[in-house]
Amino acid sequence: MAGSKEIRAKIKSVENTRKITRAMEMVAAAKMRKAQDRMRAARPYAEKIRAVAAHLSRANPEYKHPFLVKREENKNVGLIVVTSDKGLCGGLNTNILRLAIGRMKDWEGESKGIVVCPIGNKGFGFMTRIGAKVNSHLTGLGDTPHIEKLIGAVKVMLDAYTAGEIDAVHISYNRFVNTMKQEPCVEQLLPLNGEDLGTAEGSWDYIYEPDAKQVIDELLLRYIESLVYQAVVENMASEQSARMVAMKAASDNAKSVIGELKLVYNKARQAAITREISEIVSGAAAVG
Repeated sequence: MAGSKEIRAKIKSVENTRKITRAMEMVAAAKMRKAQDRMRAARPYAEKIRAVAAHLSRANPEYKHPFLVKREENKNVGLIVVTSDKGLCGGLNTNILRLAIGRMKDWEGESKGIVVCPIGNKGFGFMTRIGAKVNSHLTGLGDTPHIEKLIGAVKVMLDAYTAGEIDAVHISYNRFVNTMKQEPCVEQLLPLNGEDLGTAEGSWDYIYEPDAKQVIDELLLRYIESLVYQAVVENMASEQSARMVAMKAASDNAKSVIGELKLVYNKARQAAITREISEIVSGAAAVG
């Protein structure tokens, strides 16, 4: 059994760790509320522009944007992977990277080339380690993402699609369900398909002013921007929720460890006292 001094040092160490995890839990809870507000504020616009883009994919304008044209051959795929910059958020990053790797293996089985655009330090580090082909990346988003920073890395993927270097673009991220549940998912960004977006079949058309090309080019750029931004804010809300839950679990675990160590310490202290009393009694008996 370890001595009383060693046990006291362990108790002090675990108590210091618990103070840190408690502080991180409270910080994550404060950030989580802001991240959830940002995510909920972005959802209505993302849903509306998704519906408009889906309707546009079924329309018959005089101008057909490359994003609306389905390629006959799908040889190369682009994947945008959204992860966090920091760790200590449970299995959040592990789950989305596992899903992304599974999807990449399916594409490799179909003899498709894969190009990756990681958003977040964890995803970038992982994709670099496994030797994936990374054509652009973005790290250091902070707590408040901005579309201006996001679109730069994503534009590399869009330009590759327009140039015909890749034939489809997908995005993977953690969708926020509630504080206790975050759902990893993969969605297709390009080419636009009304069926994939859940739009019923039918004849959709619009009146374009000043002309179809100018309106559709701007609309589809906003569509991509909004969906990438929505994916990032959903992932950030998921990250802070997962971190708060993970830090609370760590704090609770530290509390139980402290209780067990105190029990061991009391037993060791009691044994030491009993031994000293026995020695004193034995000494007194020998003198007598």
